[in-house]
Amino acid sequence: MRRSCFRPRLRRRARARGFTLLEVLVAFALLAIALTLLLGTLSGAARQVGQADVRTRAVLHAQSLLSSVGIESPLQEGQQQGRWEQGRYRWQLQVRPYVETRGAPATTEAPEAAAGPRLVELELQVRWSQPRAGELRWRTLRLLPPALEAAR
Repeated sequence: MRRSCFRPRLRRRARARGFTLLEVLVAFALLAIALTLLLGTLSGAARQVGQADVRTRAVLHAQSLLSSVGIESPLQEGQQQGRWEQGRYRWQLQVRPYVETRGAPATTEAPEAAAGPRLVELELQVRWSQPRAGELRWRTLRLLPPALEAAR
């Protein structure tokens, strides 16, 4: 009679022994897949942060340049170019007379120079090549005072 009492306990112990080799291999395979996906996501996020840093630096340099144009030196029509951060960023600024195309009558004559102030269009282009090539453009208008017109 006592033998029958011990058999159920032995069966319970045999069931609670541990994992089979197949279960361990499946668990490692799932862990490897999960880590691969996680590392891929993290590397993509790091790449995006790097690109955002490059674009942010370009925007800050451009804002600085556009705010100083016409203040440090007189604003003149033409083209200027330069570099920032040891050549990492290249910029090109073009200043030209502003011509409104919307609602203007079609004429073949050149517009006469007005005695008062006039608008000029500034177009700034910033380019970089590392880590990935990119380009940003800004267009804005500035009022050219009549005193600068007379000096030309």
